[in-house]
Amino acid sequence: MGRRDPRIDAYIAGAADFAKPILTHLRTVVHSVSPDIDETMKWSFPHFEYKGILCGMASFKEHCAFGLWKASLILDENGRSAEQAMGQFGRITSIDELPSDKILTGYIRKAMELNATGVKAPPRAKLTKQKNVVMPAELTSALKKNRKALAAFDGFSPSKRKEYAEWIGEAKSDATRDRRVDQAIEWISEGKGRNWKHEKC
Repeated sequence: MGRRDPRIDAYIAGAADFAKPILTHLRTVVHSVSPDIDETMKWSFPHFEYKGILCGMASFKEHCAFGLWKASLILDENGRSAEQAMGQFGRITSIDELPSDKILTGYIRKAMELNATGVKAPPRAKLTKQKNVVMPAELTSALKKNRKALAAFDGFSPSKRKEYAEWIGEAKSDATRDRRVDQAIEWISEGKGRNWKHEKC
């Protein structure tokens, strides 16, 4: 049987009121897939494992997040790009903003299959030639208003700065761009790269 971690109970209990039902729902959906899924805390956030990490969830002041460890091998096969999702599922503020239980359980089953067969996530392509980063005006403006984020961003490698710039620059609507800028400033202030959830500690 999968191991339940009391630290996750405490994490959910300490989350904001809006976040508690979201985290509880995600936890229930994950465990509905298999009784062999274990819980643990990694990088101060709840994670779920089956022969390796499957997925993780987190709660912030005004939103929650849910991410699949091998998203690039799972979401692309379901007709979605990792850019659409938190993680891959954006800033979650209610259960209604999550994919259906059927879709989520499908993602988790696929993640279990990948781990069970030893499939590794593909390595990120290395840049052979560093190009100048084109900074979106919205990100530049937001950074100027946040000294901590600006200092952290200036200390990032060109590739990390480029990941944020491209993510925001590729937004298809003003609303999406604004959400991404807000999320970027939060993560940058914490010294995190755009893909920090997939980076090894």
